[in-house]
Amino acid sequence: MSHNSFGHLFRMTTFGESHGAALGCVVDGCPPGIALAEADIQVFLDKRKPGQSRFTTQRREPDQVRILSGTFEDDRTGGPVTTGTPICLMIENVDQRSKDYSDIRDKFRPGHADFTYLAKYGVRDYRGGGRSSARETAARVAAGAIARRVVAGIAIRGALVQVGPHKVNRDNWDWAECTQNPFFCPDRQAAEQWEGYLDGIRKAGSSCGAVIEIVASGVPAGWGAPIYGKLDQELASAMMSINAVKGVEIGAGFASAAFTGEENADEMRMVDGMPKFSSNHAGGILGGISSGQEIVVRFAVKPTSSILTPRKTVTASGEDTEIVTKGRHDPCVGIRAVPVGEAMMAIVLADQFLRHRGQVG
Repeated sequence: MSHNSFGHLFRMTTFGESHGAALGCVVDGCPPGIALAEADIQVFLDKRKPGQSRFTTQRREPDQVRILSGTFEDDRTGGPVTTGTPICLMIENVDQRSKDYSDIRDKFRPGHADFTYLAKYGVRDYRGGGRSSARETAARVAAGAIARRVVAGIAIRGALVQVGPHKVNRDNWDWAECTQNPFFCPDRQAAEQWEGYLDGIRKAGSSCGAVIEIVASGVPAGWGAPIYGKLDQELASAMMSINAVKGVEIGAGFASAAFTGEENADEMRMVDGMPKFSSNHAGGILGGISSGQEIVVRFAVKPTSSILTPRKTVTASGEDTEIVTKGRHDPCVGIRAVPVGEAMMAIVLADQFLRHRGQVG
């Protein structure tokens, strides 16, 4: 299987399967001399790990990260720092229950990658989806923690803005609320509504989709390239690579199709000697290059494919049948996608920063 790497100068390669011994990543291109300890990574993995509320999978994984290479500590550094060599991170799997999947080993889950993996490779790991499992995203979050150190000073925050058909009220937006509820929701009233909605979804053995918004503040103007290295292009690719994502938009996104040219234009004026925008429909990116405004990305996550409701499907040998997926699954996988989206934003920005520095100094 190829295509397990993402990025150019800051490059991440992930490895491992949902029910394997471990998963992890190798980060290549991190500059030397950056303070980095396991605790700097763990704080972000703890945001993504399963089993933190009744609204996520009850698989109990501590997601404890180990740094295997790429850092060094001596009396002169005052703590571990990056050496500029590849950083290998490993996260052991400790709570696999592969027997939960024995009933579906020869059946294809509708909406999942079972059929396409077998069609492509002629073999598939049916235990939790193997490489196609959202468990792979733990490695991305670990790599994203390193990327954040590379672009220190840039604030990257994510929020769940829609669960099923229920959206947040943007008049109630408060970033502080994202740490006060299990949904990373910036609207306290919406979070309370989601609790009842998701309890019903979970008890029914079903699932629902979600929309996540990621915002980066403090990105200077000038990052990105105007043709094939567009900042928005690579952000869209990064978010689209996350498991279960089916749509990405930058700034106003699809809503901009209904605007007139006058409505869509982010007008500018000089304020204190600097250009000031009156709005941010462009999401902080113009012509593929950052404008200095907040970078805003949203992505849609489909409902979890593993559900208890019987669904029509076929077997690997070509027989019609029905499938019920038992085990421990997220009723809304979009909840834990928030820290994953933050990580992918950080990885793209770290890569773009290093490329920008390499080109213009």
